[in-house]
Amino acid sequence: MMSLTPDWARLRGFWIVLSIAAFSAGADSAFADDGDATLPKRPAILANRWAEDWSVLADPRLRTEPFDELKYIPLWATDPKSYISLGATLRERFEYNNAAGFGTGNTPADSYLLQRLQVHADVHFNENWRTFIQLEDDRSFHKFNVTSVDQDRLDLRLAFLEYVNTFSGGTLKARIGRQDFAFDLQRFVSSRDGPNVRQSFDALWADWETGAWRFIGFVSRPVQYFDGRPFDDTSNDNFRFSTLRVERKVLGDNELSGYYSLYERSNARYLDALGEEHRHVFDVRFAGNAQHFDWDLEAMGQVGQVGTTDIRAWAVGARTGYTFANAPWQPRLGVQFDAASGDRRPADGTLGTFNPLFPNGYYFTLAGYTGYVNLVHLKPSITVSPAERLKVMGAIGLQWRETTADAIYVQPNVPIAGTAGVGSNWTGAYGQLRLDYAFNDHLTGAIEAVHFEVGDTIIRAGGHTSNYLGVQLQYGW
Repeated sequence: MMSLTPDWARLRGFWIVLSIAAFSAGADSAFADDGDATLPKRPAILANRWAEDWSVLADPRLRTEPFDELKYIPLWATDPKSYISLGATLRERFEYNNAAGFGTGNTPADSYLLQRLQVHADVHFNENWRTFIQLEDDRSFHKFNVTSVDQDRLDLRLAFLEYVNTFSGGTLKARIGRQDFAFDLQRFVSSRDGPNVRQSFDALWADWETGAWRFIGFVSRPVQYFDGRPFDDTSNDNFRFSTLRVERKVLGDNELSGYYSLYERSNARYLDALGEEHRHVFDVRFAGNAQHFDWDLEAMGQVGQVGTTDIRAWAVGARTGYTFANAPWQPRLGVQFDAASGDRRPADGTLGTFNPLFPNGYYFTLAGYTGYVNLVHLKPSITVSPAERLKVMGAIGLQWRETTADAIYVQPNVPIAGTAGVGSNWTGAYGQLRLDYAFNDHLTGAIEAVHFEVGDTIIRAGGHTSNYLGVQLQYGW
């Protein structure tokens, strides 16, 4: 069994990140000017770097940090919206997992380092046209089983051309090229930020926004990842994902949305079906907040065929909470409920196994023990903020199968061998503790620990109680 304590070589990336951040933090204090309180705010560093707008640095008074001359490089002196912005993101995560897949398949305990480096160029030709290019290098050090979501050395992550224009009372946005999508809480459509290798799509995207309405449509081929040589990722010719989505602001800033997606895949394999998959997806969601309550409710239905087998699947998800805004540490009491169908009657010509599409790797936990398939999940939690930049979340998750006829699944939708058709509905219970801290505007850190007490069904399949620890640093420039 490998030790929980990493050697210093595995953590070399953490020291690089901390050194850069210390220099940046010192520069922040050296260049800050309290007299400029009325200036526009500098943009925040986002997970999706293409969504940032650095045009505010056209005002030289906002260029207060080292290398700001590279965050805003003017193209035409007469047009402040014409510029080039360069940037980078470095993420280092140490993980310890004593039982990937609950230890089934004789999986050994493992401790390793995941590293993600991204560099990008955002080129604005004018206020209407721009192109965005991002390279990504993902590496896994000392990992026992390296998968396609762990390592992809030096490849093209994003490269799209975008057109934006406002007319007729609305704004049109269109993109063509390699890009990413993320809907809502990213239960089912995400850019997969939890694992090391993010998910991209080669796509044509259009977006029309007018008043309280927003209309989105795209056709795409998910990117297929390889790690044989640099720049070998390609569009997946056997996989298509297309969507029409409508959003509407209701009752103030609360959001009501719905979408239809067509999910098409060759050579799909499920426990009870295989062949070409044509899955029609219908989703509706209502989210918002009022008087310290917040909520996010979503339901999805799926029909279609896999080979000659019909699809009849569904899922629901709900997160709600109440924040005591005037209490010390501003505690938020929350509860999460999720359920997804399994296949109740194998070999009956109907597949009930839900397909979670492109789920977020950290919607449940980073440990990867819980997939959004054949699931009933209840999770009360409490989140507090003991300091201005610190959030601490503790939770207990209770998990069952929707039907014992189907398997227990781990992320994203991997069945555990020996669990289908046997045992009870009870899967197990877990405790989760997560700390998030922002050292400054560039450097963030997180620690997450998960302990999962498995039920008898997993034990009889060769699994056992599982423990996970993740320690992460991320620097964005």
